[in-house]
Amino acid sequence: MSDYHNLKQGEKGAWVSIIAYLILATAKILIASIGNSEALRADGLNNTTDVVASVAVLIGLKISRKPPDEDHHYGHFRAETIASLVAAFIMMTVGIEVLIGTVQDILTPSNSEPALLTAWTAIAAAIVMFGVYRYNLNLSKKVDSQALMAAAQDNKSDALVSIGAAVGIFGSQLGFVWLDPLAGFIVGLIICKTAWDIFSTASHSLTDGFDEDRLERIRQTIGEHPDVLAVRDVKARLQGNRTLVDAIIHVDPDMTIKQGHIITDELEDKLEVKHRIFYAHIHIEPYDEDE
Repeated sequence: MSDYHNLKQGEKGAWVSIIAYLILATAKILIASIGNSEALRADGLNNTTDVVASVAVLIGLKISRKPPDEDHHYGHFRAETIASLVAAFIMMTVGIEVLIGTVQDILTPSNSEPALLTAWTAIAAAIVMFGVYRYNLNLSKKVDSQALMAAAQDNKSDALVSIGAAVGIFGSQLGFVWLDPLAGFIVGLIICKTAWDIFSTASHSLTDGFDEDRLERIRQTIGEHPDVLAVRDVKARLQGNRTLVDAIIHVDPDMTIKQGHIITDELEDKLEVKHRIFYAHIHIEPYDEDE
């Protein structure tokens, strides 16, 4: 039940992002058109993609909460990771569009400088997005959500993007008109970089990749049990916000089945408390010194 409760809690973060992005995207694009700022326009387009990405995360979290059925015996938890992947594709598409548009503006610069209002709009947006980032970061750690963690990192990059846009606009006010489209170009690069990071993390998880350092810590925890004479093998993979562990341990060959069962129960409890692992399959084999 805890996994499903966590996913339900994680939806709050997605809704916070959607509402914030809708307001900021509308305000930025409107003020950018009035104040003639390419950097703020790019920032607004960035937030528009974030709305779509946040909706994808929300849908992924909702699907993940569906219970196991006849053809999904392990549940639907990986829908959360797929949502992150979809979000990455959307962000990369718009990032490339922003890069193309700003390059054209750099090659054919405008003689008019952006209005000062556009810079203050970008700064205000950065403050709002940093607050959203802190909220989603804390919530993602609390509910152990990969998709929400990706959304939080996107929130942080959006705050930095807005600061960069403001710097470019202020530079244009000092007579360096080319700084505004250049800031927009940098915004495009940041969008693409964030999209690539989210794509890499999601694809690594979907291909059953797992952090080696964390796997070693899990192995050490299993090996610390006094009745475990050897840890033969430990494997782990992610399924959405769940970590699944398979382990083979060696115990005293004269031990009864009941004693072995008690050991596995104790190990499962220890993995849950120490590593937040609620799904572990532990296979017991008799210890042989010659192996």
